[in-house]
Amino acid sequence: MSRDAAACAETRADALRGFLRATGWGGARLAPLAGDASARRYLRLTGGPGDAGAVLMDADPAAGEDVRPFAALTGWLRAQGFSAPDILAADAEAGFLLLEDFGDALVSRVCAADPAAEAPLYEAAVDLLAALAAIPPPETAIGHGCAHAVPPYDAATLLREARLATDWWAAGAEVGLSPDALAEFDAKLTAACAAAAEARSTLALRDYHADNLIWLPDRRGLARVGLLDHQDALRGAPAYDLISLLEDARRDVSPDLRMAMAARFAGALKARDPGFDAEAFAAQAAALAAQRNLKIVGIFARLALRDGKPGYLALIPRVWAHLSRDLTHPDLQALAAFVARHLPEPTPQRLARVAAAAGRGAPTA
Repeated sequence: MSRDAAACAETRADALRGFLRATGWGGARLAPLAGDASARRYLRLTGGPGDAGAVLMDADPAAGEDVRPFAALTGWLRAQGFSAPDILAADAEAGFLLLEDFGDALVSRVCAADPAAEAPLYEAAVDLLAALAAIPPPETAIGHGCAHAVPPYDAATLLREARLATDWWAAGAEVGLSPDALAEFDAKLTAACAAAAEARSTLALRDYHADNLIWLPDRRGLARVGLLDHQDALRGAPAYDLISLLEDARRDVSPDLRMAMAARFAGALKARDPGFDAEAFAAQAAALAAQRNLKIVGIFARLALRDGKPGYLALIPRVWAHLSRDLTHPDLQALAAFVARHLPEPTPQRLARVAAAAGRGAPTA
């Protein structure tokens, strides 16, 4: 670490200690929690006021982080009856939130420890999404003294995300795409996602999967599913979070469970709307699934190449398998043909090539 970086880290540590003292948590014990792919950092606090516990979100504005969307959306979700963590104290300008501690019962961990629990937990997670889909999303979320304008999941956003696959994965695998090929990709992706790009009916949480959900068995109904990661939510289509849950980048979900949960979700939508079009929903879900998995392949390559996190490369083959299955939908033939012609499959050799480039710190985009 350079001298300047060390000085910045010490300054941040001083700010953290000041925040804890100001909120009455100065005497608490701190232990790091597993982080995510962002620059946010999480610490578990024990021995706080009244021997209470909490989780500290440290999201440094100097690193481009902003806690205000999380705080505002947390307030909105809690007002609808969902289990987003209560915010015990906040300094939004400094990038600190003190959160209710939901514990360690990630849905992924509970399923690994007790495979028989998988179906009931996924049913609860799907039921939450069905309930969320019944609530008009906020154009502006307000909570905990923060206001956040919730953007639409529009065509430009869907395309920008999917282009991560061409900008980072293809480039990292040393497969160059011509300007004409990139223009073709843009046209085919935009056409595939045209219907989804017009949807604004649901708050799409956008990272809804088993590692971001906490099982809270002492609560009742939908409140048993704790929500951890929703600061990037957009107003979009109800299929998006279902795909995020069932086409998980980090764990395998069996075909039978995927089919059952997709049918459960569609059944809930149809029960509310007799005019629900199951075929149109399935087509939209396939398009969003392909878009999401292209994005994730690109994000994982970028995490390796730009951010020095090559461990994410090992997840790309699972995501590619999801993508390959999504592209079998009849409405996605044109996009499938483009992917087959122009985007490299994640063979062990190509993954090793990207890992080597990451080790050299080589920028590729």
